[in-house]
Amino acid sequence: MRVPMDGLPERVTIYEVGPRDGLQNEKAVVPVAAKAEFVARLVRAGLRTVETTSFVHPKWVPQLADAEELLAVLPREPGVRYPVLVPNERGLDRALAHGVTEIAVFGAATETFARRNLNRTVDESLAMFAPVVARARAEGLWVRAYVSMACGDPWEGDVPIEQVVSVATRMMDLGCSQLCLGDTIGVGTPGQVTALIEALGAAGVAPSDLGVHFHDTYGQALANTLAALRAGVTTVDASTGGIGGCPYAESATGNLPTEDLVWMLDGLGVETGADLSELVATSTWMASVLGRPSPSRVVQALAKEPS
Repeated sequence: MRVPMDGLPERVTIYEVGPRDGLQNEKAVVPVAAKAEFVARLVRAGLRTVETTSFVHPKWVPQLADAEELLAVLPREPGVRYPVLVPNERGLDRALAHGVTEIAVFGAATETFARRNLNRTVDESLAMFAPVVARARAEGLWVRAYVSMACGDPWEGDVPIEQVVSVATRMMDLGCSQLCLGDTIGVGTPGQVTALIEALGAAGVAPSDLGVHFHDTYGQALANTLAALRAGVTTVDASTGGIGGCPYAESATGNLPTEDLVWMLDGLGVETGADLSELVATSTWMASVLGRPSPSRVVQALAKEPS
């Protein structure tokens, strides 16, 4: 039953991260043919933004070492965006050589995570991103900026909102097209999310320029998403089947599952363009590829229902 709520957008853009953020956290390396099929199935299910792979050095993310091979065989459907993650200018060179038109850079709101993930301070990472963003924009590319640890850090604990805003505005000042707030360890709650979005708005980053990326470690991803939508955000990251997002034991949750998001938005009367049955079928297929069940509650429920 569709029962709309006041204060929500008419339509939400789902920014699908399963092929990149999902598969990069798998222990096994998925074959290129299966990755290409995964992306194709997501597009057939109605998703129009699919983050496809990463040009991070294979030493650090061996699961995505086949980025160039994947892009060489991946058909590009008109009207579909296929962004890729790039860490530096070398990554940008590789992306441009394969006709990529949308990229993302991955920053951090905390010094500890910046050093652990990028081997740089926050200031040094921003200096590294500056020429990447400048060159990408000069080439006509759309650029997303991720700010990870936006709601909490496992080493530093609570991350002050003003600290997140400072890093986020500096990344946008580089010339990025969109800012994505990443609750990397899934500790955020709706009040915190609302306050962060409002603080960014006061600093000049409008909700229309934001995406949100919530991990479901504490079961808060959908609640945080609803808070973000009520604060004006219309782009939400999700991973079909809920794959990835954090190192996990079998079936432990990480990313917000796309199916769970679509179920909620369908019930609220918010359009996404996604076909839920196709997404469930895709997740069931990918679960067989990965050799374990999907952690998505909606997939678990619908896959058990008689056809």
